[in-house]
Amino acid sequence: MSSRYSSGHLLDGYNLGSLATAAVASHSALDVFDGAKDEGFRTLAICQKGREIAYLRFKRVVDETIILNKFSEVIDPEVVKKIRERNAIMIPNRSFAVYVGYDAIETNFPVPIYGNRYLLRYEERTGNKTYYRLLDTAGIRRPKTFSSPDEIDRPVMVKMPHAKRRVERGFFVARDRDDFWKRFRKLVSDGVIKEEDLKNASIEELIVGAHFNVNYFRTMARNDVELLSIDRRIQTNLDGFLRLPASDQLKIGEVIDVEYVEIGHEPVTIRERMLNRLFELGDRFVNAVDNIEPPGLIGPFTLQLMVTPDLDIVVFDVALRIGGGTNIYLGLGSQYSKLYFGIPISMGRRIAIEIRECIEKDCIERVIT
Repeated sequence: MSSRYSSGHLLDGYNLGSLATAAVASHSALDVFDGAKDEGFRTLAICQKGREIAYLRFKRVVDETIILNKFSEVIDPEVVKKIRERNAIMIPNRSFAVYVGYDAIETNFPVPIYGNRYLLRYEERTGNKTYYRLLDTAGIRRPKTFSSPDEIDRPVMVKMPHAKRRVERGFFVARDRDDFWKRFRKLVSDGVIKEEDLKNASIEELIVGAHFNVNYFRTMARNDVELLSIDRRIQTNLDGFLRLPASDQLKIGEVIDVEYVEIGHEPVTIRERMLNRLFELGDRFVNAVDNIEPPGLIGPFTLQLMVTPDLDIVVFDVALRIGGGTNIYLGLGSQYSKLYFGIPISMGRRIAIEIRECIEKDCIERVIT
């Protein structure tokens, strides 16, 4: 099989007048399904046994389910056949990327995917294809990185795989090199991270500022880069730790490992004068991606950033699909989307609108890989 799928061939045998949307039933799938139903599409939930209850109970938005022993079985020929028989386009989310794997998605999944399947691996911090490369090409400031703990000369945020929940990242903060080794050894001892994973760690300058997840949408049908919403992460056990009085934080700070595990999101707005900057950032990022990984950026993406006291912007993470935080707007609609559509819509519905408009304008092959 070719290392690159042709969007035209992927749609062979599909009835464009009766498309369905499919998603791995996790992460932001309910947003995808709800938005698809709002635009008249059928929905298909690819579930993992033991994690299917919500998708069976929210019956209005899920028309059909395929229940697998593991999400990774979605690439099995019989499952692929079922998806294609239902005229389904896969909407990728983080769970799809993590549980199925980049190599399998790129070379062993002959199902039309909305967006650029070859971009998903750029969410990583190691190798040749990283979001660092995308940001640097775009000329967007990101935290300084250190190739070795011995290079640390300032406070840092360390990102590496979690020991038990391998799909999660283990985060910790260190004020200097000595503190890095102290924190690292304690977290290894506590079973939060593994010593052998140090080679895969990303050590970044700690940026202190206001945190925003800025959710964009690159539309082919309307030839624009839209800013739909902004949110913030809720992280455990950081959220609970910060709710304690400062005196209690000081007492237990040395014995509790703050893990920064993402558990939810909350909507926020940003000072209006910053919107110009955010549009400029989004446009530069899209241009860089288009040059690096054709066919470029398609659909939703998120720039996770800090705004410093002097109003500088530092991007510290990137999502190249739905779900940087957009699922919190399910049913309510993203804040800034009303400025485009007259009504607030979710990111899931924005994707469904794009698919419908691309069918009407005969540009569906431009948004499929």
